[in-house]
Amino acid sequence: MATVKSTSINSLMTKAQQALTRNHWFEAERLCARALDMARGEGDFNLMARITLPLQEARRQRMQVAFDSKKLVIVDEPMVEERPLEAKCYLLQPPLVGADARRLRLSALEREIPAVLLCREPKTQLGLCPVVAIGQVTVRARIDPPKKWDKPDLAWFIDACEQLGDAAIETLDRTAEPARQVDALLERLDAVPDHEKLHQALADVCKEAARHYAGGTAPARAAVRIRTGEQAPILDEDEE
Repeated sequence: MATVKSTSINSLMTKAQQALTRNHWFEAERLCARALDMARGEGDFNLMARITLPLQEARRQRMQVAFDSKKLVIVDEPMVEERPLEAKCYLLQPPLVGADARRLRLSALEREIPAVLLCREPKTQLGLCPVVAIGQVTVRARIDPPKKWDKPDLAWFIDACEQLGDAAIETLDRTAEPARQVDALLERLDAVPDHEKLHQALADVCKEAARHYAGGTAPARAAVRIRTGEQAPILDEDEE
């Protein structure tokens, strides 16, 4: 028998599918994200797995608008939230930091501007380029720098985004209890939402969790770090 909450989730997903049909990517993304959070609160991992794919599609379509612009803008000075962001790709660099990229990304989402933002840090002693994303956790990857540091091309930017998401997946502790793996991927997805394979990894782990807890009760979701004031841990490609 369906619970009131599961009925509400299904209603949200019906609206999300309708929004996808109308090409309203931002509306679909908001609805899917809300439904995903509600499903986790219910401990319904099968439902979470089903929600993840339309969420991925909404975000993929939004990102594609920015990529299709073929415009990469380097930002190295503070940007006020009211600045007219456009449907482009933005590479933030020092003195700006990952927190600046997150703030602008959230602002773009709120204003329904299909912009993709990435933050890079100074080169390491080995000549690598750290890229970073901040959310409930901090994800960082050290990658090969662009051929021209001052004029990176869009291909490098897109690949950097991919490698950052890949690092988020690679740092997952696959020996942890399934519910903890689900929550860990949700934290990573909060930091790196524009990565398709991260959504797919979440869907796969949700399915594993559903099988693991079949006939039993899944543990409640851990408290969100932002609410508790706990410092977000840093997830590096070399360590967790």
